[in-house]
Formats: sequence, structure tokens, C-alpha cells
Amino acid sequence: MAVRHYKARHRAPGKPVTPLTALADQALGKKTVAVAAASGLVVAAAAPAFGSPASVTEASSLAAEARTVIGAESLGSAPEEADWSLDVPTVAVVKATPAVSARNQRQASRVQRGTGAHVATATVDRARNIPQSIAGNEILEIAARYVGTSYVYGGSSPSGFDCSGFTQYVYAQLGKSIPRTDSQQKAAGTIISADQAKPGDIVWFPGHVGIYAGGNTMVDAPHTGTVVQFREMYRTPTFVRF
Repeated sequence: MAVRHYKARHRAPGKPVTPLTALADQALGKKTVAVAAASGLVVAAAAPAFGSPASVTEASSLAAEARTVIGAESLGSAPEEADWSLDVPTVAVVKATPAVSARNQRQASRVQRGTGAHVATATVDRARNIPQSIAGNEILEIAARYVGTSYVYGGSSPSGFDCSGFTQYVYAQLGKSIPRTDSQQKAAGTIISADQAKPGDIVWFPGHVGIYAGGNTMVDAPHTGTVVQFREMYRTPTFVRF
């Protein structure tokens, strides 16, 4: 008698069962599986046999039930040929104005006030130093135009004068030609006494000359570091007339 041996048969391991698995089995009979993403999107995947109208209806029903289970909301859709537009706001570039500190403003004010005061003072001083008695005297009126001009050694123009360069230039404005140096001017002119002297005559001192302005005053270019000015004579001069 032959003896036959039979191997025991075991059930194949099954897939993990989840609430969605049970829901899918009930609706489609294992034909369709719906996977719901945590973000609320629902993706429906159909099996190869999922092609009939009935299957499509069942898939839609499953998707709706799945959204109900996980609390998802339906997503909107747009036509494939829709026109899209984007409103971009106009951007205007504005140049920023540098901030000025209070300290800088105060310094600018002081500079402006100081400059104005300096100019005003110079104008007043210049006018005050020109005697009213020179009015009508052509030589002194011309000489007064250059009050404030700097002393320049060897200078003989409005850009700078030395003593004899100043007297020569002033006389030249009236068409009178006199020598260049102080000693030459003394030698070329006519020496007169003090009581004969008139404003506009040359006053000569050893090594220096100026123009007599009446009384005990003269207008001259004194020395380096000074300017043409009206001032008192520092000693008795020799008067020279041209």
C-alpha cells in the first residue's frame, strides 16, 4: 500500500488593513484605491480594469467619501487655455536727502554770519578812511579807488603796489608820466614848501613816497603786510609837485 504525504498549506500573508482599505474594498471590490494626502489633496488611482462608466462613478463616490473621512476640501479648477495676468505695482526711486546734523547747521550759520560781518566791516572801514575833503580832487579820487589794495614789493598795478609804483600809477591815470622810484620822483619834480603844498602833490620821505591828502594826511602803500590807505604822516615830508 502506497503512502502519500501531503504538505500543509498556509494562508499567504495579507496586506495591512487601514480604514481607507476597508472603505475601498466596500465601494469597488478591490478595483480602486484612493490615497489621501495629509494636505487635503485626494489622488484616485484606477486598476487596469477600471475603464467602464460604472467604475468611474464608483471612483468619484470613493473620492467623495475619502474627503469626508479625512476632512479635505474640493479643489478648484481652471480651463487649460485660461489667460493669466499679474498686476505689478509701479516702483519709484526717490533720492534720499543727506541728513544734516544740528552741529553742522550751527557751524554753517556761524560761517555765514562771520563772512557777512567781515565784508560789512571792511566796507565801512574803507569808506571811513577816505576823507570827504578829497571830493573834486582828481588825483585823490583816483587814488581812493585803490584803497585796500595789498602792498607788493615792486608792484605797480591794481594787483599790488609798492609806494612809488602806486604814485606813478595814479598819476598815469591823468596822463602824467613820472619816474618809477621814490628818489627819481623827488629829483624829477619841483620841491615846494609846506605852505605851498596842495592835496595831490607828492610827499617824499627818505626811502618812501605818498600822495598828499591835506592837513597832516596822505594816501600811500606803506609796507609789506599792509594795504593802500589814507593815514596821518609820520614825520614832516618834502613836498614835490609835477
